[in-house]
Amino acid sequence: MGTIKLKNIRTFSYHGCLIEEGKIGSDYSVDLEIKANLKHSAESDNLIDTVDYVHLNKIVEEEMAIRSNLLEHVTKRIIDRALKEIEMITKIKVGVSKLNPPIGGDVEAVTIEMEEERYFNL
Repeated sequence: MGTIKLKNIRTFSYHGCLIEEGKIGSDYSVDLEIKANLKHSAESDNLIDTVDYVHLNKIVEEEMAIRSNLLEHVTKRIIDRALKEIEMITKIKVGVSKLNPPIGGDVEAVTIEMEEERYFNL
């Protein structure tokens, strides 16, 4: 088993329940951590034998471009799509952070973190 992490994927997106958030947008940061069997790729040195982090980054960027009211919703979409498109993933953890959220206080970020595990039928 191994871990692949993508840290601080930065996007400018339009998530939020307030109408203004959908119009002016905000800065976001996404952290992604996946578990997969990396033994074969460590031996083969072949991209086809591993989880391509370029593909992971593309999923994050595309899903962050689709407006959601809640960070939970976009986080779940990222998880679902990664598990659907990349069969090697056995576990995924995603954190989506809204930087400088408009909540009437001095808050650096609000983060939603969710994880899911793929269960294989034996």
